[in-house]
Amino acid sequence: MDSQLLPFATQDVPRYTSYPTAVQFQSPFPGQQADDWLTALDPEATLSVYVHIPFCRQLCWYCGCHTSVPNSYDRAARYVDYLVKDIKRSASLFQGRKGKVTHLHFGGGTPTYLDDLHIGEIVEAIDKGFGLSTGGEMALESDPRTLTRERARVLAAMGFNRISFGVQDFATPVQMKINRLQTFGLVKAATEFLREAGFQSVNFDLMYGLPAQTVESVTMTAQQAASLKPDRISVFGYAHVPWFKKHQKMISDADLPGVNARYDQATTIERELNAHGYASIGLDHFALEHDELTAAAKNGTMRRNFQGYTTDVSDALLAFGASAIGEFPGGFVQSARDTLEWSQKIDRNESPVTRGLATTAEDRMRSEVIERLMCDLSVDAADIAQRHGFDPAIFDDVPEKLEPAIHAGIAEVKGTRVSVPPKHRLFLRTVAAAYDAHFVAAPNRHAKAV
Repeated sequence: MDSQLLPFATQDVPRYTSYPTAVQFQSPFPGQQADDWLTALDPEATLSVYVHIPFCRQLCWYCGCHTSVPNSYDRAARYVDYLVKDIKRSASLFQGRKGKVTHLHFGGGTPTYLDDLHIGEIVEAIDKGFGLSTGGEMALESDPRTLTRERARVLAAMGFNRISFGVQDFATPVQMKINRLQTFGLVKAATEFLREAGFQSVNFDLMYGLPAQTVESVTMTAQQAASLKPDRISVFGYAHVPWFKKHQKMISDADLPGVNARYDQATTIERELNAHGYASIGLDHFALEHDELTAAAKNGTMRRNFQGYTTDVSDALLAFGASAIGEFPGGFVQSARDTLEWSQKIDRNESPVTRGLATTAEDRMRSEVIERLMCDLSVDAADIAQRHGFDPAIFDDVPEKLEPAIHAGIAEVKGTRVSVPPKHRLFLRTVAAAYDAHFVAAPNRHAKAV
């Protein structure tokens, strides 16, 4: 890595899956506000629904997700009961036309920790309460170690058409260090089961910066992953935060690659995937030519939300489950992280929301600026400011903020347009921070840029 890039690689910056970011959410936040925003939605509003399943059969030591390993399945069954109850409560408040849910996403944790009957019960509650649109996307995250041919068929029969596997790295020494053993052959078989069942899209998640990873290991992993031809591949940098995620203490600091090695791993993965026909998408996604995300990236319609890069242009994101984050035209809401608090609120027939933020007109304007930069690697902030009724002078300080980045070559300014060269896409978040009115640099508050 060029020495000029080093200071930017080690910066803590938001991932900008929302703006303002979750750090700015207020707590406590009135659950009634979430209900009011739901009731006030336009009757013709299109909806995206996120369901959080905070359970796994085994804890991977690198994981930063809100999840746990239940001591019995009964806990998960009770969780589903509360989920369905909250979905029905929310549906009773919804004044819109049914059949407008264009995207449904199950995340976690591992949603397929649930048995098929419970997954089906949740899907049925959403369909009855809000209505799944014909031809919409139904996606879930899954552990390839537990996917069978029969289960793939059952999930497809429920309507699921997209799935994401956590692959991370195929190298056995790395897998042993992160407590996730899964062979290439196992992932290959699971992928074949999905294709046989008729899944339209398969996504792999890869990581760099894991213990024992090397340029050689990520090269092999990228080649093996590409050979299975998943439609999309996401590549994330491991965030080591053992003070926040206690299980990460199982990973020794001595086994972690340094920032230069992380950069080499990330850029190596990109080169390998590009060589195998994957287009680089935004910050950290890759897709084959036929994928709709590739088309959206080319024509400027790609979006970014809490699930990453997407073609989802829904008017609102409804979120169900402990810690789940939703978004309305008026702001963001987040359910209680603690499942006991979450369930108690549902028992009282209340919204389980405990955190959130009502956004301002300026927030929404800046959100569009940051989203377009994160998606397109280029943005004319003055144009967006004017469309939102703001004086473009609001961004007069941006060139000065970006002066070090411009000098290092990771940002380019031409008039009111700011761009990030594709070869420096890893630094997109750093450049986007120049448009963030709330951003305050602080150690360990956000993930490292690289």
